[in-house]
Amino acid sequence: MPRPHGFRYEQRGDGTVVITHHQRAASTLRGGRAEKFLAEVESGDEQLVMARWTGAYKFGNERMARNHPRNR
Repeated sequence: MPRPHGFRYEQRGDGTVVITHHQRAASTLRGGRAEKFLAEVESGDEQLVMARWTGAYKFGNERMARNHPRNR
């Protein structure tokens, strides 16, 4: 599975965290979710964590579906 890339996050003064993917807003986190996200980003791979939190990552079955005879 290819590593996720193109994610960035911005922490705003009011405690809101905005996650972008290729300069487009992908998710906005507030309150406890924002705090939990920031703690997870600091302790792991930032790109992978942001991909998981936005749901913008591949599960592995997309690659198999591409090669299925029905989708050729």
